[in-house]
Amino acid sequence: TGAVGLYNVGQSCCLNSVLQVFLMNIHFTGILRRITVPPCAVQKRRNVPYQMLLLLEKMQCGKRKAVSPIDLACCLSAYRVKLFVQHDAAQLFLTLWNLIKRQMEKPELVEKLSYLYTICVQEHLACQKCSSETKRNSSMLTLPLPVLDSNSHMLKTLEDCLQYFFRPEELTDHNMCFCEQCGRKTPFLQSMKLVHLPQTLTIHLKRFCFEKSAYVHKLSHYLPFPQDLDFNAILTENQCQADDNEKAAWQYELFAVVAHSGSTSCGHYCAYIRSLTECKWYCFNDSEVCQVWWDDVKCTYGHFKLHW
Repeated sequence: TGAVGLYNVGQSCCLNSVLQVFLMNIHFTGILRRITVPPCAVQKRRNVPYQMLLLLEKMQCGKRKAVSPIDLACCLSAYRVKLFVQHDAAQLFLTLWNLIKRQMEKPELVEKLSYLYTICVQEHLACQKCSSETKRNSSMLTLPLPVLDSNSHMLKTLEDCLQYFFRPEELTDHNMCFCEQCGRKTPFLQSMKLVHLPQTLTIHLKRFCFEKSAYVHKLSHYLPFPQDLDFNAILTENQCQADDNEKAAWQYELFAVVAHSGSTSCGHYCAYIRSLTECKWYCFNDSEVCQVWWDDVKCTYGHFKLHW
């Protein structure tokens, strides 16, 4: 098997889990293998893509059950990604991705990396009085999905979360916007249309909420997600700004789940990843790696008592 663990080098379970998701993605490693090697030792130590490549080669060399990511961890510490700190997986993914992109010298590799991960949307803002509308194209690396609606009711499935994320929202009362046509603040309708989805789609379930005391509370309720996801079956025509060729590619098969158990103040990360070459699921729990089944992955749906 090509599944190799990563030793915990100082509360690095979050880093280990995110790294495994990157390095088990053969489309990402295909890009990583084509990077320019930095010319001197100092640059090599500080170059994130190069250190990731060295780690990948170490993982694929020999028959060790686990290797140490300490050199990459030390490299990242120069960019304020510290050890012995509890990180948020979604934020760490964004930090790592941006460091990788910034330090890749070949423009064609930057383009491939962006195509592999970048989501494109079109934001619409329409005045409800005069119907004037503004549009703005933007991009994101994850779909940050709420798991509660505006009334703090729990959304029941991943599909519900996606539909809620793309729903139009009325901006009224103190949320009204200034309309240049009307010359005053008016109610607006804010909406988002999906333009492009990448080859690797990253979804972030926002399993936290802020209480009145400013205490961050983790939301561990049960929220199932499917192995296969077709955006054409979830979004309406009005929520899409793409042609049929683009939308034909909006079908996904689940590749990985980064899961956190515990509370917001302490806990542990592990990753469930389906090998793209073997088509088998593995659980990556730092240095421990074992084959699992879909029923095992379902434990990450969430559970109040287990704090998943």
